[in-house]
Amino acid sequence: MPNLRELRSRIKSVESTSRVTNALQMIAAAKMKKAQDKVLDGRSYGEKLNSILSNFYLSNPEIFNSEDTKGDKNLVILVTPDRGLCGALVSNVLKLASNYFEDHNSDREIVVIGKKGNSYIARTTNNEPKFYQVSDMPAFDEVSDITKFIIEKYSSGEFGEINIIYSEFISTAVQKAKIKKLMPIQIDEDSEGKVSSEFLYEPSLEEVSNALIPRYVEVNIFNAVLDSIASEHSARLVAMQNATDNANELKEDLTLDLNKARQQTVTSEILDIIGGALALE
Repeated sequence: MPNLRELRSRIKSVESTSRVTNALQMIAAAKMKKAQDKVLDGRSYGEKLNSILSNFYLSNPEIFNSEDTKGDKNLVILVTPDRGLCGALVSNVLKLASNYFEDHNSDREIVVIGKKGNSYIARTTNNEPKFYQVSDMPAFDEVSDITKFIIEKYSSGEFGEINIIYSEFISTAVQKAKIKKLMPIQIDEDSEGKVSSEFLYEPSLEEVSNALIPRYVEVNIFNAVLDSIASEHSARLVAMQNATDNANELKEDLTLDLNKARQQTVTSEILDIIGGALALE
């Protein structure tokens, strides 16, 4: 058993760790609610836009029949947190990305949002990703530079496919790493059989499609960023709460060991005194 000084030092260290994890837990809790609200609001808009675009696609397939003119290059958007201390969230997203890169060895370009993803790509691949950062509570304008670059590249025919890898927010306790194909557009299966051809396009069909498709890309990238941020704060809250609980349990065990060591020391001193008294007799 460690001596009293070592036990006191370890208890002090655990108490310090507990204060840090508890502070991080409180910060994550404060940010989590706002992030979750933004995710839910963004999903409602995104689902409606996807439904409109699916209807538009099924009504006017000729607008989307130019995919054979696209290149073979694949654009991958990787969204990760900037910081760790959020459990297995980062490793799950990076593992999914790693598996995807292994299964798809075609020519690709990578766009990274978040420091963790950027350091991972730089460390494990020969790609030089285009790197972006966003704030903890990003506004739509913060992703406009990202989406503008992506839309221009796709419109020029350089890419035949766009995929985004991110962490989908499901609940405070559950976040799931996910790959979503943005382009070519994935049709909403719920829209099958609900197509209406009674549309009047103003000013023209082409101009409507030219405005609608970039908006679709922008909204889906923005929602993926919001999902990732909400997942990060939720995962950090749970991880720091578990870390605080574990630190408190460890402190209790160390305090018990300290009391036992003190009792053993006192008992040993009493026995020494009694032994000395008996020797004098």
